Amino acid sequence: MMNKRYLRRTDYILIAATAAIIVMSLVIIGSATHINTPSEERYWFVQRQGIFALVNVALAAFLMNFDYKVLEGYGNKLYIFNLVLLVAVMLVGQSALGAQRWITIGPISIQPSEFSKLIMIISIATMLDNKVGHLNTIHDLLPVAAYVGVPFLLVLKQPDLGTSLVFMAIFFGMVYVAGINRKLLLGIFAAGIAAFPIFWHFLKDYQKMRLTVFMNPNVDPLGSGYHIIQSKIAIGSGMLFGKGLFGGTQSQLNFLPENHTDFIFAVVGEELGFIGVTFLLLLYLIVLWRGVVTARDAGDTFGRLLATGITSMLAFHVLVNVGMTMGIMPVTGIPLPLMSYGVSSLTTNIMSIAILLNIERRKQKLVF
Repeated sequence: MMNKRYLRRTDYILIAATAAIIVMSLVIIGSATHINTPSEERYWFVQRQGIFALVNVALAAFLMNFDYKVLEGYGNKLYIFNLVLLVAVMLVGQSALGAQRWITIGPISIQPSEFSKLIMIISIATMLDNKVGHLNTIHDLLPVAAYVGVPFLLVLKQPDLGTSLVFMAIFFGMVYVAGINRKLLLGIFAAGIAAFPIFWHFLKDYQKMRLTVFMNPNVDPLGSGYHIIQSKIAIGSGMLFGKGLFGGTQSQLNFLPENHTDFIFAVVGEELGFIGVTFLLLLYLIVLWRGVVTARDAGDTFGRLLATGITSMLAFHVLVNVGMTMGIMPVTGIPLPLMSYGVSSLTTNIMSIAILLNIERRKQKLVF
């Protein structure tokens, strides 16, 4: 009887939207990568992403069925584990594309900063659970800000500005739901804007150039502005119906860099056109809508904070990645959730969706 009741409470709309995005991802990854790999490994990226998607589905089945409230007891332990992982990246991590973000375990390279997003959501929810309604002054907020600030600085050191900004999105989303004083929140935003000239001096040269080419990609059309220019060409050339799968010129002829990871949305725009990107954005809208509903209807404060943090993370990823590929946001290297190729990102996002499903299942006490 309990299993039947839980099955009736399962959010099948969220599951269907998530599954559709993953299937669409595998198709687009196959289209983006098949022409640039040897024939015997033509679909290696698709196979690897598909295998880990299936493994993660099994993991999600477990995360859906245990009581998520247990996580609150591990919040601080997970926080310490997260710091150990981030420090380990600095000491023994591997570098790629100018950043030291990966740890290699056998044939698998993991990116701890991806997992740290979900760990931080659990940790912040644990910390804020007893502070809801008591964030009225800067003194009340400082312990939470310091708690988030340590992993924020460790990730920024890698350097990974994109993930650091995700931490900020998670932080502000969760403290807002925790009832932070609105005037205090506005004051923080105003102080952040005022401090930007100081923050600018701490950015690395390539990060400064990314912000510069955001304003004018033609400043460096063959360097830092190349990604944005090619991405906008790809999306624009797709027009209404696109050029068809395996038919995009920018992606198939290798003009579009990182076409299966950070710029996969541009491949969707070029090959599936306006219709394709609209369908994909509709799927994301459904996922975010279900996240908001789950947060609203959660049966306890910890669950509400968890759902808010996960939804804030996913929303920020979609907003920044889509905006980046369209040239209306700076290039930050933030992947598109469930779409971009990457084992660490895929695992984190599927685990996050599973926790949302878990919270939704337990939003009311079952009566037998």
